[in-house]
Amino acid sequence: MSEIGLKEVGIRELMARFPAETSQGAPSAEVLDALRASGVLGLAVPREYGGRGGDGQAVNRQVAEIARLDPSIAIILFQHYAVTARIVDWGTAEQRRRYLPRLASGELLAASAWSEKDAGADKRNLATTAGPAPGGGWVLNGSKAFTTGAGIADLYLVLAVTSAPRPGAESIYGGSGQSFFLVDADRPGVRCDAWTDLVGMRNSATGFVEFRDCILGEDAMLGPEGEAPRIIAGVRESGATLGAVSVGIADAVYELACEHTAKRGRAEDRTVRHQLVDLKLKVETARAFVERAGRREGPDAGMATLLSKLFASDACEEVCHEVTRLLGSSGFSERHPINRWLADARAVSLMGPTNELCRELASAGWVN
Repeated sequence: MSEIGLKEVGIRELMARFPAETSQGAPSAEVLDALRASGVLGLAVPREYGGRGGDGQAVNRQVAEIARLDPSIAIILFQHYAVTARIVDWGTAEQRRRYLPRLASGELLAASAWSEKDAGADKRNLATTAGPAPGGGWVLNGSKAFTTGAGIADLYLVLAVTSAPRPGAESIYGGSGQSFFLVDADRPGVRCDAWTDLVGMRNSATGFVEFRDCILGEDAMLGPEGEAPRIIAGVRESGATLGAVSVGIADAVYELACEHTAKRGRAEDRTVRHQLVDLKLKVETARAFVERAGRREGPDAGMATLLSKLFASDACEEVCHEVTRLLGSSGFSERHPINRWLADARAVSLMGPTNELCRELASAGWVN
């Protein structure tokens, strides 16, 4: 039980009963219901809106705890927290009143819809557009790929082009002339396509969301028009990091290695014991880096968030590979958990910002 804690809805028991990998590509209805009822979704919502007022450190700890059980659920949860944080930081008073209490109660599950086929990891080549609608407001058109929580989310934070790029206003992540919109999933013109058959995070409901002549009110825009890159960059300061998912995975895989060692009677083997110590060292170092990011200490807090994702995800993959070798033939079965953990570990490095993009963002910070 974490310091935030889960209500007595039995979410751990439910997640144990319904294995992480399913044929449908999404969490079971029972697990989703338990997640909504648990109180966990309100962690990042301020207390005045019915939430728990958790900071980046609390978010990272909660995400890591869930990732030990099911990384796919942890990714869905992280995206919910990310959208929540953007509404807290950039929403109007009316947007906060409309959405935050429902995000806290579990009535709403939020997801980010940014990525597009052929748009690139840096999101600077988007085809989704939002233009003036007759009579006021906006009309949204486009398709989003790799949306985690597609079809199960109630609210999407959509990135769209609203104007031509401004000369001299280049950015590494996102482009000038792009804006964010809050779009209810049940609004006319919103359609979720099939889930993507992923190698890792197979339970994350990652798929396509389409917007066809979707009419939005003037109040649907989140933050200033054309200033999406500024909003994207600012979120690093929260200290919340996808590295927390990697810590949870690495923790679970380390436990798997310990169980295997005990079961095979290899605890007396000095070499194996030392291997376990080295594995634990990598897990705890990654955890410390993620904890440091969550504390938002010093002027380089944003840099720490980027680097924590890089370090934790790389360390997690190393732990998974080393445990795979430790297991030997025992882990060579397609159904062995280590193979799912390994695929999930790899998936984190490919999630936004990808590790390659994190390195570019971090190096640009040093150069400048």
